[in-house]
Amino acid sequence: MRVGVITFPGSLDDRDAQRAVRLAGGEAVALWHGNHDLEDVDAIVLPGGFSYGDYLRCGAIASHSPIMREVVDAAGKGMPVLGICNGFQMLTEAHLLPGGLIRNDHGSFICRDQKLRVENTDTAWTHGYEKGQEIVIPLKNGEGGFIADDETLARIEGEGQVAFRYVDVNPNGSRNNIAGLTNERGNVVGLMPHPEHAVELGFGPDTEKRMKSGVDGLTMFESVLQALVGRA
Repeated sequence: MRVGVITFPGSLDDRDAQRAVRLAGGEAVALWHGNHDLEDVDAIVLPGGFSYGDYLRCGAIASHSPIMREVVDAAGKGMPVLGICNGFQMLTEAHLLPGGLIRNDHGSFICRDQKLRVENTDTAWTHGYEKGQEIVIPLKNGEGGFIADDETLARIEGEGQVAFRYVDVNPNGSRNNIAGLTNERGNVVGLMPHPEHAVELGFGPDTEKRMKSGVDGLTMFESVLQALVGRA
C-alpha cells in the first residue's frame, strides 16, 4: 500500500515518517506541498516540524497549501489521514478535526518520552491497539495545548473522538488531557506526540526491558496498512 508523506517548507520529520511507513511494510511516497497530485496514494501523513516557520499560527499557512485541497477532498471520501504534531495543527486549521492548538501553558518548548492512553480503537490508525492500553511516544512541541469551547469539548467527549489522552502528566495544558483526536468517521487522526520516533529497536523510548527499545508508534502505521488491505 502507498502512503504519501507531504513535505512543507519547514517540515522536519517527513523522512522519519517515510521510514516508519517502510518499517511497517508500506511504500512511502514523498509528496510536495505545492502540487495538487496525490499520486494515487492510499493514505496520507502530515508530518511534524515548523511549517512556514510557525508564522501566524502553527499549521495555519500550511493548511492553505495547494495540496491541502486534495487532502481535504480525499479525507472527505474516506482516505486515512494522519497528522503528527505540526500535522495535527494543520488538521485543526483545515477543519478536518475540531478545536485548536495553542502555546504550552508553561510557555516553554518541551521534549520528553510521553505516556499516553489509547481511548479510541475504532480508527484506521489505532485499531491495532487495545482500548485503555498505555503506550510511550516521544513528544516535542512548543504549541501543543489543545483547546476547544465547552460545547465542542462536550461533543468530542460524548462522541468518542478522543483518540489519545496524556497519562501521569499533562505536558502542555491540553484540556481534558487530550493528546490526539479522530474525526467521527475514524479515517482522520491527529496527535501531538510523534509515533514515527518509536518504530525501531535501538532508536525509540526507553522501556523496562532495555534502553531505546520502545516501538509503540509502529502499531499506528501497521494499523493503517492492515485497514487498507482489508478494504482492498
